[in-house]
Parts: sequence; C-alpha cells; structure tokens
Amino acid sequence: MLKAGFISLGCAKNLVDTEVMLGLLATNDIKITDNPHEADILIINTCSFIDSAKEESISTILQMADYKKHGNCKCLIVAGCLGQRYQQELLDELPEVDAIVGTGAWHRIIEAINDILVDHKRVLLVGETDTLYDETMPRISTTPFYSAYVKIAEGCSNCCSYCVIPKVRGSFRSRTMESIIAEVKNLVATGVKEINLIAQDTTSYGRDLYESPKLTDLLKELVKIDGLMWVRLLYCYPKYFSNELIELIATESKICKYIDLPLQHANDDILKAMLRQDGRKDIENLLTTLRARIPGITIRTSFIVGFPGETEEHFEDLKQFIMEQKFDRVGVFTYSQEDDTIAANLPQQLSDEIKQERYHSLMTLQCQISEQLNQELEGTVLDVLIEQVNTNESEIVVSGRSYREAPDVDGQIYVEKAMECKPGDVIKARIVQGFTYDVVAEKL
Repeated sequence: MLKAGFISLGCAKNLVDTEVMLGLLATNDIKITDNPHEADILIINTCSFIDSAKEESISTILQMADYKKHGNCKCLIVAGCLGQRYQQELLDELPEVDAIVGTGAWHRIIEAINDILVDHKRVLLVGETDTLYDETMPRISTTPFYSAYVKIAEGCSNCCSYCVIPKVRGSFRSRTMESIIAEVKNLVATGVKEINLIAQDTTSYGRDLYESPKLTDLLKELVKIDGLMWVRLLYCYPKYFSNELIELIATESKICKYIDLPLQHANDDILKAMLRQDGRKDIENLLTTLRARIPGITIRTSFIVGFPGETEEHFEDLKQFIMEQKFDRVGVFTYSQEDDTIAANLPQQLSDEIKQERYHSLMTLQCQISEQLNQELEGTVLDVLIEQVNTNESEIVVSGRSYREAPDVDGQIYVEKAMECKPGDVIKARIVQGFTYDVVAEKL
C-alpha cells in the first residue's frame, strides 16, 4: 500500500482543502503517515499570501525534496496557492517537484499521483475557478475531534489593492445553504462541538447565489442542530455586517460573542489607497453598535503597517485608533509588495526598517491593551472547552478556550484544579489572573 505524507501551510481555508485531499487519498487506498521518511508521496499544500508565507512554502518544499534522496519519496507534489500562482516557475526551477496542483484542482490529486507513478510524467493541474467542495466529499479531520472548520465560500471579489487572493483563488462563490447545513450535521454527529465558519469574506456569504447576503439565514438554520455548542464567525468584513446579523449574534446562545473583523487600517487616505470598502466613520459606527448590542463581545482584527505612502501622520492615526478602540486581539502585518497587485506599483514604497519599527510599535501597544483587558476579566466565570491535559514535571497542566478564544490564533486559559478533565470536556471556570495573551482560571 502506498503511503502519503501531507504538510498544510497557511490559513484555515487552506487546511480545509488539505483535509478533503486527505480524504480522497484514503478512499483510494493510500495510507496517511506523519513520518515523511516512510512516505512514497509527499504533498505540501502551500501559501503565497505574503513574502514570509512564500519563503516558508519554498523552504518546506526543499526540505521535503530531500526525502527523494534519503527516504522513500517517489512523488513530490506542490498544491495550493504558491503552486497556483507560480506554477510554471516552480516546475522550471525545482526539478525535484513532480506535480503542481492548483487551488481549484485539489479534486484531481489522485489523477496527479497516477500520472507521476504510472505514466512517469510531470504534471501541471491549474486551478479551476468554479471548484467548490461539498458535504459529499470525503474529508479527514486534522483538528481536535470537538472542533472543525467549515468553508462556506471560496475566492474573493473585493480586489483590495495589496491582495493576490482573487487572482489565486478566483472570484467569490458561495456553497449552497443546504450543503453547509448537511456538512455541519455530519460533523456534529461525529462529536464536533465547535464549528468555525470561514471564507475570505464571511459576511458576503450568499450574495452570488441568492442576490443578497444570507449569513444570517444560514446561522438561523445551523443553531437548530442538536449537539452543536458553538458557532464561531471568522473573517467577517464590515461592509455587509447587517443589524439583523448583529441582533442574531446578540440573542442566540450558540453563536459565539466573538467577531474576527479584518480592518487593515484606520486612516481614510490609506483605506482608499487599499481599495477598502469602508471608511473610518463606518468602522467606528459598526464597532460602537457591536459593543452596545452585544455586551461582552470579543473583537479580533488585523492591520497592515508600511503600506505605500503611509506617512508618520497616517501611522499615528492608526495607533490612536487602536488606543481608543482597545481591541481584544490584534494581528499586525508588515506590508508585502506582491506582484500583480495595484499596490505593488504605487509610489512611496517604504523601507523594511520603517515597516518593522511600526510593527513593533503597534505590537507593544497591543500587548499593553491585551494585558489590561485580561486583568479586567478577573472574577469572570466562563464556559471553558478543555483542549490539553499535559504532565509538566510533577504537575498536571490543563488548558482550554472559551468563546473569547478562536482556535490556533488566540491565547489559552490555563485551568487550576481540573486534573480530572479530559480534552473535549466543557467546564465552568473563574478567571483569577490575566496576562498579555493567556489567562489563569480555577475550575468551579
């Protein structure tokens, strides 16, 4: 029996593609292994969003290519965004690579393997812009048994000036509501308690299929599913964040009071140059409404520093905005000059030194804000989903997450007096001490 090893890089949206490809391998009698040395087939699902992601992808490809010399590997496949974006260049410059499988061609992974191993030829399968997975596709989960990502749409039609995603993954296209509901029911039947809804622009869900956003309607159906504890919304753009959606989040207990709202900047000049669809006043109004209507809401956002033409005044404007808003979670990225984007050709490109200075300035500020907010949580009682139970020297360390922490990107709650707990348990715990990223709690 052939054995395949798989490495998934980048975002959770990429991870879903990986899980579907793993399912296709397994249904074709290919055994999955986590030991690359014994794998006959090695597949790297790559990311190419920014320079650091491209560098990580290339480095991983080269590391795995070494197993063609010192392991069992007979078939090295580059899948995902990097392969889609630089398909021919990768084949030309990396002779070790046997196949490129683009972002929309994941369903042809078995075809690629057969072409390599049976017909002994190199393969280039470019992504198809209408490809969507559905609930009928085989899928092997790589996340803990109690949590799963569900991709409700693919691609993006926003065309922000710095972003390559529309070129790499195509225009925005939603899955049908029936397909998503069926998949979530299937996942909950296997023991999943937390569903994390993802897309490049979650709040635009349904615009292409139903002529208007339908995220609220989808959520109303999902919360009816017995056994589902949490539905979490990730990658919500401000433009289609309706009052109806806010009301549903406020009143429905199964929907996490947690919003991931990528804002990218707060200065109107920079937002305009980024081709973002919201101005500062729109953003401030939305944040005010969210906090007023949903007490206890956790808001995560992300910002880009060093965008072309960002002056010191623009940056200070952003910094002041962060100080005023006091976000619970903030991710900061330095601007990456990406080929085939409008921003790459803008004048006044900033130096890496300035970008790094501004990055560290914002991160230092956010650390102070996060620590203050976590300390203000002291005394609060939360439902905690246990994730890890580890023995550390002579001590048992138990950690988990509440509605306030998304998987993979946010901090942890370390729970005392919870030695008897196991992963997947949900307990009540009181926060006793807040730190910059994590908090300590006591099981009740």
